Amino acid sequence: MPTTAPKHGDLGKALRSWRDRVDPAEVGVPHGGVRRAAGLRREELAQLAQVSVDYLIRLEQGRATSPSPQVLEALARALRLSGQERAHLFRLAGHTPPGPDRIPRYISPSLQRLLDQLDGTPLSVHDAAGNLVTCNALWTALFGDQSLRKGRDANVYWRHFTGDAGLVSHTDEQRERFEVNGVGDLRASSARYPDDPELRSLIDDLYERSPRFAELWDSHVVADHVNDTKTIHHPAVGSITMDCDVLTVPGSDLHIIAYTTKPGSEAAGKLRLLAAIGMQDLTTAE
Repeated sequence: MPTTAPKHGDLGKALRSWRDRVDPAEVGVPHGGVRRAAGLRREELAQLAQVSVDYLIRLEQGRATSPSPQVLEALARALRLSGQERAHLFRLAGHTPPGPDRIPRYISPSLQRLLDQLDGTPLSVHDAAGNLVTCNALWTALFGDQSLRKGRDANVYWRHFTGDAGLVSHTDEQRERFEVNGVGDLRASSARYPDDPELRSLIDDLYERSPRFAELWDSHVVADHVNDTKTIHHPAVGSITMDCDVLTVPGSDLHIIAYTTKPGSEAAGKLRLLAAIGMQDLTTAE
C-alpha cells in the first residue's frame, strides 16, 4: 500500500513528471529541432525558473534536497502547477506551504496564460509587499534583466526609499504620489498579514534606513494606487513616457503593473522598436 509520507527522491520524480507534461508552446518555448519528449527540456525549465541547469539536475537526481521557498515558487510558476500541486511541491521539499498569514506569491495557471497573451504590453507582477514576482519579455526589454536582483533588491519600495531610482524619473508630484501610495500599500498589507516575518522585517528596516518612509509611516497615511505616467530613460531608444496602471488580482493581493502608450504616438513607436531589438544588457546603465 503506498504511503503519503515524502521519501528521498520523490521531489526529483515529481519535478520530472511535471516537466514532461508541460507543452513548450504554452510557456513560450519554440518547438524548433527534434524533441525526444513532448515536455520541457531541463535547460528550458531552468531558464523559465531562473535557476542553473546544474542545480535543476541535482534537484531531479535527489542530490539537492532543500530548495528555498523562492526557488519553489519559481518552479511552480514555470511548471504551471495548480494550488494543490504547489502545496505538494513545498511538502516534498520539506517546507510548510505558505498559509493565509503569509503574503501570497502564487500565480495560477489561468492568470499566467492571461499574462502570456498580453505580450505586446510591458507587464510585471508584484506581491503585496512590493516584491517582483514575475515579468514578461517586453517589460524586461524596457527595464532590464531583473533576474540578478535578489532579496531586497527585488523590492520596488526598498529600492525607491533607499535611493535606487533605476531608469524611471519622477516629477516632484509623481514622487509624492508614489511614496504615499507605497507606504499606504505596506500599511494595508501589514494589517492583512500581521504575522508575515518578511513584511515586518522590510517595514522595520525601511523605517530605520529612510527618514522619508518613517515620516510617512508615522503620519498613518492611507492611500490607493491611481493611474499615473512614468518616464523611462532607456539607453537604446531614449526616453519613453508611458501610462502606468496598477491592477489588483482579486483574492491574491498580487499587483499587475501595465505600461501602455497612445496609438500612433512617438512613445508607441519607441516601444515597437524596443520589442524588435529585444532585451538589452542594462546592468551597467542602471
